[in-house]
Amino acid sequence: MLPLVHPFYWGMWFMAAPLLIHLINMLRHQHVEWAAMEFLLVSQKKHRTWVILKQLLLLLLRMAAIALVVLALAQPLLPDRWGNFLGAQSTHHIVILDDSFSMSENLGTLTAFDQAKNAIQRLGESVIRPREPQTFTLLRLSRCGGRYGGTRPDFQKEPVDAEFAQRMSNTLESIQVSQTAAEPLPAFEAIQQLLGENTGERRIVYLLSDFRSRQWDKPDDLKNRLEQFDENHIEIRLIDCVEELGRPNLAITSLEPEEGIRAAGVQWRMQFTVQNYGLSAVRNVPVYWSADGKPGGSVIIDAIPPGRWAKKVFDVNFAVAGEHLITANLNADAVDADNKRYAVIDLPVTTPVLLVDGHRTAGNSKRISDALTARKGIQPEIVSIDYLSVPKRPLSDFAMICVSNFAKIDRMGVEALEKHVAAGGGVLFVTGPLTRGDLVTQDLYRNGSGLFPVPLAGPESLVVDPLDNTPDVQSEDHDVFHNMDHRVDYLSMIFVKEYFATPAAWNAKSDPSLRVIMRLRNGAPLLVEKNFGHGRVLALLSTTSGTWNNWPSSGPSFVAFVLNMVPYLSHRFGASDTLLVGEPKTLNFSDPPFEQAVHFTGPGGDASAATINGEVSTKGRRTITYTKTETAGFYKALLTQPSHKTETRNFVVNVDPGEGDLRALAGSDLASRLAPLKYEFEYASKFNTKLDETQGRNLGDLFLQILVMVLILEQWFAWSCGYHVATRMTDPWNVIAKGGPA
Repeated sequence: MLPLVHPFYWGMWFMAAPLLIHLINMLRHQHVEWAAMEFLLVSQKKHRTWVILKQLLLLLLRMAAIALVVLALAQPLLPDRWGNFLGAQSTHHIVILDDSFSMSENLGTLTAFDQAKNAIQRLGESVIRPREPQTFTLLRLSRCGGRYGGTRPDFQKEPVDAEFAQRMSNTLESIQVSQTAAEPLPAFEAIQQLLGENTGERRIVYLLSDFRSRQWDKPDDLKNRLEQFDENHIEIRLIDCVEELGRPNLAITSLEPEEGIRAAGVQWRMQFTVQNYGLSAVRNVPVYWSADGKPGGSVIIDAIPPGRWAKKVFDVNFAVAGEHLITANLNADAVDADNKRYAVIDLPVTTPVLLVDGHRTAGNSKRISDALTARKGIQPEIVSIDYLSVPKRPLSDFAMICVSNFAKIDRMGVEALEKHVAAGGGVLFVTGPLTRGDLVTQDLYRNGSGLFPVPLAGPESLVVDPLDNTPDVQSEDHDVFHNMDHRVDYLSMIFVKEYFATPAAWNAKSDPSLRVIMRLRNGAPLLVEKNFGHGRVLALLSTTSGTWNNWPSSGPSFVAFVLNMVPYLSHRFGASDTLLVGEPKTLNFSDPPFEQAVHFTGPGGDASAATINGEVSTKGRRTITYTKTETAGFYKALLTQPSHKTETRNFVVNVDPGEGDLRALAGSDLASRLAPLKYEFEYASKFNTKLDETQGRNLGDLFLQILVMVLILEQWFAWSCGYHVATRMTDPWNVIAKGGPA
């Protein structure tokens, strides 16, 4: 018996209907004596055999027509040992498996990824039975280019034979859900490259995924790729592995140090963010943290509204300098991968600050240096203005740069400062007697596109009015006055004699990127802030040497201001760069003192270890790129000196928190976004209905064609077996075309 796509063999019982109708009609016959019919009966006896044969053939044709209708609906499959005679067509099954970490969603006894693997196993078992030639390709999203490297299929047009089911089972057992946020578009592009030109085979693409809203709500690029499949006569089947939509899930989306000086022996704070991806509010959420592998404590978040986030902090204090590993984690929920976040904080033995002064006595820089040394661990270095053009060490090595009382900074120095700030550094400009407003406006302000926040006109005196008791300086609440109690009282003790004025035609409100932090009583700006690239710039339009004002000696506010300035302008200093899973880590080191081979280890220990030789870059430095960042956690790079002394550099890899958004599209929503694309949609738990289509050549269309011919033949026999009045239309085909006998 041939296998069927639809189990309609029971329909064959309807073949008996014409025979039953014929027998019933025979039982209804009545014998009536009629003399005139005797002549006809004699004639009938002469042709009895031929008449019975035609009637029998007519009965068989009617029974055959019913059988063909049943077979056309049932769609029998002819095994390839017979189908080859009808031109057997090979079938290539291309399975794209979504293994991004949202597929680890816990559905009860199984995860979405388990559902996908079970569906693939059933598909693999269905293609091993005797039939037309079959091949199989299996490709995971995490192995389809992009940030995750080249295309690496688990099976690439694997021939299906008797041992295929075992190979498939072994492969699926070894596959685990990844920690990537891989998307389907690179997989579609990779499949088009792998398939190449169609050589006449039947091609079926299966995508087993969770169809999250973040990828499929506006799927223009995905739809275009799928339409290309359809245009190339590639069948598309979308298999949804999640039937329940929008399960609640929390994720830690960030973990970083709060702005402030970070040093050994000083208490500072880490800040983290928890995102609620669910559709209802959550309350009393505990977040646990640890430092250097030791439990540190927990923080309770009172409530997080649906679709919103909450930020909290916890205090840390390390006794020694160097790199320290910090982890924050949540309790288990629908997806575990985004419940942890990692950070490496490098606490330097000293915090270097570069003080660039245009005057040989460096009066401005010395006052700032004296204030900085009030805190242990800060190491100021005073240099001349020429240092910016040819620095002895990279500017990025310094937590903050202060440029004071300068006449002119040459082009190389300006470019070095702009590059430093654009990359996330910070600079404080302090004016003085040597400052030339025209050069600052021309070289540093540059119509608002340069570093300096405002254009300068020239120095002016602040007129003293004996009858006006307004303080010389007013300020806004700002981070540079962090933890400064009685700020207003302290700043009211500042007396300003001279300052640099801005041009009369210029208005601070014309530039929305500016913020005036301190003003004089005449409304002129005194301390101005500007964002430049990823960094910050502050400009103090007076001196810090005590010549134009008494701020350095007016009280504790100046020291507090300078100490707050360092962390504010070095907001990225000391924190490690955060990589996402799959992104390569680039490491730079000098050659010498380190040897060219660097040994890496990851969260998996020796299983993820690799030794890589660095490539010579520039100025005696080497560069190494490590690509095996497939797991979130802490990684180590071990550098060795020629003396065999080693140095360890830690870095972290975190998951993409956006993948934790479990909102998904239902089948009807997906159809509306992909219309008018032709595809088949099923749920992985029910992925059985179409599997038998792969067991051989489908004969449904063939039986439909035969049915048409049988119906035409049946009409001819029906006319031939009837009694008709002789007409000129002796051709039965004409009779049929005319609708019956005349």
